[in-house]
Amino acid sequence: MKIQDVTLTLFSWDDIPSTSYGAHTGRFAGGSKLGLLAITTDEGITGHAFLGSAFFPADMDGGSLIRYLKPILIGQNPLDRERLYKAMWKRVRTTTARSIGAVDVALWDIAGKIANLPIHQLLGSYRDRVPAYISSAVLASPQEYADEAQHYKALNLAAYKIHPPQIWREDINVCEAVRKAVGDDYVLMLDSVWSYDYPAALRVGQVIQDLDFYWYEDPLADADIYNYIELKKHLSIPIMATEYPAGGLDSYAPWIKERATDFLRGDVAVKRGIRTLMKTALLAEAFHLNYEVHHGGNSLNNFANLHVIMALQNTELFEVLLPSESQKYGLIQDLEIDSQGMIHAPTGPGLGAQIDFELIKRKTLGVLS
Repeated sequence: MKIQDVTLTLFSWDDIPSTSYGAHTGRFAGGSKLGLLAITTDEGITGHAFLGSAFFPADMDGGSLIRYLKPILIGQNPLDRERLYKAMWKRVRTTTARSIGAVDVALWDIAGKIANLPIHQLLGSYRDRVPAYISSAVLASPQEYADEAQHYKALNLAAYKIHPPQIWREDINVCEAVRKAVGDDYVLMLDSVWSYDYPAALRVGQVIQDLDFYWYEDPLADADIYNYIELKKHLSIPIMATEYPAGGLDSYAPWIKERATDFLRGDVAVKRGIRTLMKTALLAEAFHLNYEVHHGGNSLNNFANLHVIMALQNTELFEVLLPSESQKYGLIQDLEIDSQGMIHAPTGPGLGAQIDFELIKRKTLGVLS
């Protein structure tokens, strides 16, 4: 089997609500562009992935994918994923981790379709469902966070994670309001999105530690290993870092060596695909660390992340980022949470997702090839 063609169909994502997750996204609304990546083979099997998100349109990455990655793929066996992955990574200075991740997801989709198995079974399934937690957007007041957390607790979601205003005094007010609203027995987390200096990170950490939050995510700049080490000396609450910088095994090594974080983090978009997620999650397991998978930024990335989670022992939760209208698009049937707060493993071959090809056809803006 050989790869015959690689195309990226750009289509519009409309009616995105006004949303912010912090300084890294700003406030976005209205429209964006997704890309449907199609890798076709000479035996009629096509692998798919989505490129882009509600705040990072696909045309920002799509040109480099076609120009620099497509020539590596044409004429190659799509099952040679490791070799192709290594070849693509050598081009990372002319393309992006997101583009490499999309190609890797599409190649796994092909492999699953050839085997007539879901990707998680190719990886080696560990479970068939996982508890989901809600991850907030930045909201207008402590009361809005409290109301949202109460709502999802009542729906049996496993936990609630706060993306706060990212002004440390206000963030403490939000955390206190949410804990008061949901009671002492509900799991809460804080994701401060790299927004504090060390003194502020310590102040906030001490408060949420006393409030019995489960983890403290990204309080400091993404590569500030020195101050993460210092923070861990003074806090007992588990610290979660390593969502960024983008990269592979080598980007995790200093964090593990220096014991600068308690949990590791990644997703298929930022860490360049399913292959790196599996490798880095197993690296975490070697050091008895949890590897919590980040949301994917689009619907097919979330399917890909879920397949990885189903194959891992050292992952506890599936992240559901709100609002849904800023995270879910382009599928006939997206991932849903059941009445017990669980998300179930896909059962169809490959990604097992039902892509809405009719919607994509109506919304097509152009095709890169």
